Amino acid sequence: MKKLQLQNTAYITPFVYGSIDGTITTFAIIAGSAGANLPVSVILILGLANVFADAFSMASSNFLSEESRVRVEGKSRLSPTTSASVTFISFLCVGFIPLAPFVLSFFYPLTNQFAYGSAIILTLIIFLTIGYYRAHVANVPPFRSIVETFLIGSVAAGISFIVGYLLRNIS
Repeated sequence: MKKLQLQNTAYITPFVYGSIDGTITTFAIIAGSAGANLPVSVILILGLANVFADAFSMASSNFLSEESRVRVEGKSRLSPTTSASVTFISFLCVGFIPLAPFVLSFFYPLTNQFAYGSAIILTLIIFLTIGYYRAHVANVPPFRSIVETFLIGSVAAGISFIVGYLLRNIS
């Protein structure tokens, strides 16, 4: 198998950071909403608010972190603005994917029954893809990287589902 080659591997850290966190937090909202048996409209509100606000928060944190690194070490592989931009875009784009079935089901209510299952499948595909991509760039075994990514996402989704389930009767 040919090893994945990148022009500039400096982008991998903010890409993985944004993509994994975007997917995990978005799917955690979906899982918590499933546990609480919330309607699609609420999932969309929470999911979209999360994707945009958390993408900005992550990018801002990334910017400040990279700026601090430049001040302390005097160098950086990416400018703080570039690193923050990659984090923002990857969080927003990849983090939106698990929410896409709910957007579709909002406009086409007949797809409601498939939204959760579709979100689970899409999230699994994202975790497999990012884990595989990370493995080849970071030179770690693909199986290990995929399992790590999957387990982190699964634990976060499980926690969120349990919290949603336990709080489902709060009005």
